[in-house]
Amino acid sequence: MASPLLDELPGLMLRDAHRLRRRIAEASDERSRAAVADALAGAKARVAARQAAVPAVSYPPQLPIASRVDDLRNAIRDHQVVVVAGETGSGKTTQLPKICLELGLGVRGVIGHTQPRRIAARTVADRIATELGGELGEVVGYQVRFNTTLSDRTLIKIMTDGILLAEIAHDRLLRRYDTIIIDEAHERSLNIDLLLGYLAQLLPRRPDLKVIITSATIDTGRFAAHFSTPNRTVPIIEVSGRSYPVELRYRPLEGDNGRTLDQPQAIVEAVRELSAEGPGDILVFCSGEREIRDAADALDRGKGASRLADEVVPLYARLSVAEQHRVFAPHPGRRVVLATNVAETSLTVPGIRYVIDTGNARISRYSFRTKVQRLPIERVSQASALQRAGRCGRLSDGICIRLYSQEDHDSRSPFTDPEITRTNLASVLLQMAALGLGDPGEVEDFPFVDAPDRRGIRDGLALLYELSALSRPVTGGTSGSGHAKLTAIGRQLTRLPIDPRLGRMVLEAGRLGCVSEVIVIAAALSIQDPRERPTDRQQAADASHARFADPTSDFLGMLNLWRHLSEQ
Repeated sequence: MASPLLDELPGLMLRDAHRLRRRIAEASDERSRAAVADALAGAKARVAARQAAVPAVSYPPQLPIASRVDDLRNAIRDHQVVVVAGETGSGKTTQLPKICLELGLGVRGVIGHTQPRRIAARTVADRIATELGGELGEVVGYQVRFNTTLSDRTLIKIMTDGILLAEIAHDRLLRRYDTIIIDEAHERSLNIDLLLGYLAQLLPRRPDLKVIITSATIDTGRFAAHFSTPNRTVPIIEVSGRSYPVELRYRPLEGDNGRTLDQPQAIVEAVRELSAEGPGDILVFCSGEREIRDAADALDRGKGASRLADEVVPLYARLSVAEQHRVFAPHPGRRVVLATNVAETSLTVPGIRYVIDTGNARISRYSFRTKVQRLPIERVSQASALQRAGRCGRLSDGICIRLYSQEDHDSRSPFTDPEITRTNLASVLLQMAALGLGDPGEVEDFPFVDAPDRRGIRDGLALLYELSALSRPVTGGTSGSGHAKLTAIGRQLTRLPIDPRLGRMVLEAGRLGCVSEVIVIAAALSIQDPRERPTDRQQAADASHARFADPTSDFLGMLNLWRHLSEQ
């Protein structure tokens, strides 16, 4: 009885086929077999509805990737893993999911497409949906933390890499997906490195799963080697060129004439130079929020500022979604967008014709000596500088002014250091333990593209032992030996989306009956100091903040501030 039903499973969605295979094996009487037949009919109807939802696909001819569609289509069809390299603006992000749709992917499983940042996931989904002629949430949907726009007919799902990583906990084989595209892999965030390692382990168990890795830099050989095996070759497809050429101009702060500008002045001078080139918006890369405010003030004070820009708009990760989306709204005249490196990757700010690159960014680094995660301002790598320049070659010929010399550029590191080599690994080890990705004390066995520093592993384990998130190895020896186990406290910490130290504060507060107060303090410690002081009104800000101060504790001062805001 069961055999004819099994023959119909290959055409179903992967998750349905898995569930029905188990139900068919367990069906022992006429009633249960009838229920299985009904479930099978429903599963076939879902596939038919998804197949009918597949839209017609076309490719914008002006994008460089359009000339490589046939090569990409053949490579994806014939190989389990494909690495796609190309400059920013070549069309990788928006066109690869459409190529997958043409191959029949996305019907039996979803085409999962990851982005490093929430704002990029939302805008990429919107763009692909528009190109396919549908509404967002139908054929194309997205999921970020606290916001999901999906339906049963969603064929392409854009999400942050953290969302995909979290799904591993309850879908070990990622059966929801028949294709996974890891976009912006060159960013080498913790989530991306964990996903690349996990997928390398998963592929032998999911021979039907297609994986596409995209990178805007030339370091693609490393990704291809990571997934290559004696039985699996990984082709690298180069998508050369961008839509329009970009002219590079170097304007270091220390000029040949002996004149030295500070950064805000240099930004004003560069805006003035670009304003003379013709219409078009200007994207300025700054290292942080303070630098954005300083640049905005300088543009407001600068002579002729009203003629230089009709609108100055900030863009950084801590802004609300509504404020972030101001940059996508139609506007008259010239706009200057002052952004952190949140605008460096897939996020495309419309109307940008010019870029000003200060050459700096805040790079998170862990100090083994002080045990503190810092955010120093550092020079960006050559790969990041290339990404920034590529933001302006999308609508027409672009110009990028770099506020540093060409010699300075040529002396920089070719690539940004992977995050796993410059961060406290406690949260990574905790996440790996929760997802069952191996013994936390034996992280070297996990197939990272770049193995983390042994000192970082040792520090991370020591912290998790101190927080009682991991049990110490029973076998003795060094802290990294034996088998460390996730404790009940550790499992609770994995469900809190904050630093393990702050999470442990909240859990202990629950035991002591003061959780409502400690949650406020933990929230304040997890963000930039909310008691910000405008540079031109520091004394007035201090006087205003003084009413919330507590002589016994800065933490209680934060609590007083929160209570005031709640009352208001």
